[in-house]
Amino acid sequence: MQDTYTPDGKQLLVGTVHHITFKNESNCYTVAEVKTDKELVTVVGIFPFLHEGDRVEFLGNYTVHPTYGQQFSAEAFEKKVPENAAAILRYLSAGAVKGIGPATAAKIVEKFGAEALDVIQNRPMELTCIKGITAEKAMTFSEEYKQQYGIRDIMLLLSKYKVSPDRCLGIYRRFGERAVDIIKSNPYVLCEEGIDFSFETAEDIAADFDFERDSELRVAAGLEYVLRKNLANGHTCLPREKFIAVSCKLLECKESTVEICCDKLIEALRISCKVISGKEYLSIPTYHSAEQHIAARLLSVKRYVNSSVTVDELEIQNVENRLHISFEELQRRAIFEAFDSGILVLTGGPGTGKTTTLNAIIKLFESRNLEIELAAPTGRAAKRMTELTGREAKTIHRLLEVEWGEGEERRFSRNEKNPLNCDVIIVDEASMIDALLFDDLLKALRLSCRIILVGDSDQLPSIGAGNVLGDILASEAFPSIRLKKVFRQAMQSKIISNAHAIINNSEADFSAKDSDCFFLPRHDRYSAVETVVQLIAERLPAAYGVNPLSSVQILCPSRMLDTGTVNLNNLLQERLNPHKKGQQQMFFKGFYLRVGDKVMQIKNNYDLQYLKDNGEYGNGVFNGDVGYITEIDMRGGILKARFDDRVVTYFSEDLGQLELAYAVTVHKSQGSEYDYVILPLLDVPSKLKYRNLLYTAVTRAKKMLIIVGERSVWDEMAANDRKTLRYTMLKTFIEEGARSEMG
Repeated sequence: MQDTYTPDGKQLLVGTVHHITFKNESNCYTVAEVKTDKELVTVVGIFPFLHEGDRVEFLGNYTVHPTYGQQFSAEAFEKKVPENAAAILRYLSAGAVKGIGPATAAKIVEKFGAEALDVIQNRPMELTCIKGITAEKAMTFSEEYKQQYGIRDIMLLLSKYKVSPDRCLGIYRRFGERAVDIIKSNPYVLCEEGIDFSFETAEDIAADFDFERDSELRVAAGLEYVLRKNLANGHTCLPREKFIAVSCKLLECKESTVEICCDKLIEALRISCKVISGKEYLSIPTYHSAEQHIAARLLSVKRYVNSSVTVDELEIQNVENRLHISFEELQRRAIFEAFDSGILVLTGGPGTGKTTTLNAIIKLFESRNLEIELAAPTGRAAKRMTELTGREAKTIHRLLEVEWGEGEERRFSRNEKNPLNCDVIIVDEASMIDALLFDDLLKALRLSCRIILVGDSDQLPSIGAGNVLGDILASEAFPSIRLKKVFRQAMQSKIISNAHAIINNSEADFSAKDSDCFFLPRHDRYSAVETVVQLIAERLPAAYGVNPLSSVQILCPSRMLDTGTVNLNNLLQERLNPHKKGQQQMFFKGFYLRVGDKVMQIKNNYDLQYLKDNGEYGNGVFNGDVGYITEIDMRGGILKARFDDRVVTYFSEDLGQLELAYAVTVHKSQGSEYDYVILPLLDVPSKLKYRNLLYTAVTRAKKMLIIVGERSVWDEMAANDRKTLRYTMLKTFIEEGARSEMG
């Protein structure tokens, strides 16, 4: 067959759908047998509303599948409208329009002939002259038919911008049959939350429609885009002058134009404004409301604590006797505060007795038959909390019973109307909780519920926007106990002593030969990378019998450069899990995924389905979860990965949410602990050379920490006490609320 090529080298394949071999109803990934003029071709891709009998033009390229042989992988497609009565009858009889079967199709074509499809689309009420077709049915047929061509029109409109069919499907689900008209009138709607096109892509589309650069629609979208973009940097708000400057640079507009549009957005409540110390701070309303509610709710809990629940010295002594320990002064204070206050923040570094204190508090609350819930932001942190306390701990998402939603949308069945039935909630790794998640947690708690936040304030702040633990501590409005004494047994660990050396700005010690903390000097990138690979692939398994995948984790300050996660993951995959002949693998955005690979979920997804080992189904995989690929079905576009006790199913369009995880960034390691940690410190970007990042990396190691690189980089990071700057409003809201209560 003679193929037709487009200017960019893509091939056009035209034929009739002979048979649909496979179709995933949730994402429309389809395997179809298509009959061309000369042969039968297997075509794969995202094809919404594709039916047997459709005449279709596919755009893509031929590929060779290792199992199924040659097939045509389509990036876009266009269904051709049947042009005569016979073709329309075949089309409708094949079930192309839901509700119209062969008998009804024959009646419609007999009555309207070649105009049948035009009647269905544009004059559906004429169908009611056919016996058995009511007005309601006629409108249903019309809406179903319009859906198919609505998605086709979106694909045709956006194909030149390399927008994938699955994203087109998402746009249609958001805007319906008016999607094309909406995009043409305002391409910048594609930047909205939930669609999340880059502003640059929207600019390309707008340029083709001769959109005015000073258009208020364009400027407004740019302003909201800047605020959403900075959520990824942890900021829940931005100072107005900084916000305007960044927006002017992005939009290449006059400052006066941006200022005027900004004021209109504030007036329309699309941007929130808060004056702090005489300066305006601007934010997305959702985050403004969340931080405002957090402050009000925490102050209310503090005010309404049940003062009848108390503890005395004798009870604490009894706990000491049972646990065969003696609490130091700050631990005793923490126990008393847990009873005297509605809110307690318990912080401290490794080895300072947080877990011991927490277990004592739990036992004392249990003795009063109080309902206690334990929670943590991540699955790994919840599992570790369970191991340390002997009580089940849940992720916050599981505790709040997250429900299915579209994309990033999350809904919790536990909320103000359906609160948790607990008297005390203890949340570990509180430094990891972002503003929106903490707001959702507070909404699900009764006002009488005591709140104990446990964490290490010297670690990095949350990946999501906000600085919840830091702002609560900085407000000084709630009782907080920072445990400082490192117990003698803990000090025997050089990991722990060196972690405290970082915080205390004192000299780290790597001199001991039988230590759990080693520094291997390497002064060039090649030798550093080679050492890291040898350690995980050969030296540690040989010396300690450890599994290099499950027991050893490489933590990198950065993704980039030779000792960053991208390069190390590629090298380690080839060393630890090389491709085998006949083995299926998926290629996505520059790297392969294979069965056995260690992977990390890099964004929250509340609708990915999992199956637990006990047969229970559920939904939701979260940013930072680490698992292993167990199955790949390229023909079906399906990948399965195991995360602890559950297996998650991914489809082709979900693969952008997975990354190789032989090496992960320090930021992504928050809330996790690993038996053996390898930390490359050589070509670290200057903006990442700071104390909190180094401290977080060191405190992830339980049994052994090996640093590979230059000692000067360690010293520079340890000396730099620059906190990660985050613009937030929570501290201000708490302070204002506390002052208001005092009159």
